Amino acid sequence: MSFRTERPQSWQVCTACGNEATELDPHPRCTVCGGLLALAHRPPALTRAELLARFAERRDDGPGATGSGVWRFREMVLPTATDVVSHPEGNTPLLHRAALDAWAGARRLLLKHEGHNPTGSFKDRGMTVGVTQARRVGARAVACASTGNTSASLASYAAHAGLPALVLVPADRVALGKLAQTLAYGATTLLVRGDFDDCLRLVEEASAQLGVYLLNSINPFRIEGQKTIVLELLQQLGWTAPDWIVLPAGNLGNTAAFGKALREAREWGLIDQLPRLAAVQAAGAAPFARSFTEGFEHRYTVRAETVATAIRIGNPASFERAVEAIRETDGVVLAVTDEEILEAKAAIDGSGVGCEPASAASVAGVRDLIRRGLATPDQHTVAILTGHILKDPGILLEYHGKREPAPPGANRPIEIEPSLSAVARAMEARGGR
Repeated sequence: MSFRTERPQSWQVCTACGNEATELDPHPRCTVCGGLLALAHRPPALTRAELLARFAERRDDGPGATGSGVWRFREMVLPTATDVVSHPEGNTPLLHRAALDAWAGARRLLLKHEGHNPTGSFKDRGMTVGVTQARRVGARAVACASTGNTSASLASYAAHAGLPALVLVPADRVALGKLAQTLAYGATTLLVRGDFDDCLRLVEEASAQLGVYLLNSINPFRIEGQKTIVLELLQQLGWTAPDWIVLPAGNLGNTAAFGKALREAREWGLIDQLPRLAAVQAAGAAPFARSFTEGFEHRYTVRAETVATAIRIGNPASFERAVEAIRETDGVVLAVTDEEILEAKAAIDGSGVGCEPASAASVAGVRDLIRRGLATPDQHTVAILTGHILKDPGILLEYHGKREPAPPGANRPIEIEPSLSAVARAMEARGGR
C-alpha cells in the first residue's frame, strides 16, 4: 500500500521493496516480498531543544511506563502507544574502569551495561515495545526462538501482559541461567534438537500457520526498543556522539537498531555526526564478519560454535539491515576468538563490573581495533555489555575451576580443612586477598 494523504505518526515500510503498511499490521514480514519491515516516524513539531528537554524531564510517561528508559524516547519509539507493558527497563549505567583501559589499550573506555535491565539483558528494551504492540494488535499468544536471553525476556513481559508465551531454544545448548528464567516466568518451552537457526525457522512457520505473534528481532517493534540503548548513551554523553560504539553481534538485531537510531538522531538534528559502529562476532560464529571482508558481496551461513552462547548464530536474520548500518557509519565487523572473549570477560569481571561471555566480545573487539590501528587509544569509545554476569554460570565455573592450564584471570577456589591456620595459609598464597 502507499499513503496518499498526510503521513500518520508512525507506519511500517519494507526495507527491501518499499511497500508500506500501517503500524497496526501484525505481519512480521512484508506481505509483498517477504522482506524485513522497519518502523518510520513523523518528527514532532518541536525544536531540538524542546525535544531534548522532553526526553530529559520525562519521568512518568503514562500507565506502566514510570521511569522507563525506553518510553522516555517515545516520539522515536512508538508515539501512539498508550497502555504500555513496562517493568520499567533501561536507565542502564555508563561505567568506567581504569583496569579495563589498561587491558584494552584505551585512554578512557566507557561501558554501557545492559545487564542492569530487569531480566538481565538488553532484550528487555525491545520486548517492552514488542509485547506492547502484541497487545495492541490483539495477539492471542507471543513466540520467539532464542539462545536464552530473548526467551527469558519474552517470558517475563508476556507474563506481565497476561499473554501466553511460546519459546523455542536449542536442546542442551542454552545457558542454564537463561533457561531457568524462561521456565520460572511460565513460558511454554520447547527444547529443539537443532541449533538457533532451526528454532527461528520453526517459530516463523508457527507465526504464519498457528497465528502466534512473532517477537524475534526481525519484528520491527523490537528494533525500536533496542534503538534506545544508543539514544540513552547519547543523552548520558550530553548528545555528543563518541568516535566508536562497539557491540557484540549475533543475529544482528542490535547492529540494525544502532544504525537506525544514529540515522534518525542525525536526521532529527539531535547529533551532528555519526560514530562508527564496530560489530564483533565470535570467530566460530562469524558469517557477518566474513561477508564484511568481501564488501558484503555474499551472504554466508555457518554452523555456529562458540562459548558465547548469546551470539552462537550462523544465519543472522537482520543481515541486510545490519549491512546498511555498517555502511552508513563507515563501520567495521570483527571476529574474535573464544580465548580472546574469555580473557576479556575475566578482565571485565575482575574490574568488578561483570558480564556474560557474549558481552565480552565488545571489549575484546576494542582491544583488537586499537591493536590493528583501526582506532586510536585516545578516541572516545563506548563498548556495549549486553548481559548480566549470572546469565551463563556454567562457563564461569569451568573457566575458574576446571580449565588446565589455568587461563588468564582464573580465580581457582581453594578447598581447606576447617582451621584458622588453613585460612591464613590460603590468604598468604593469594597475597593477602
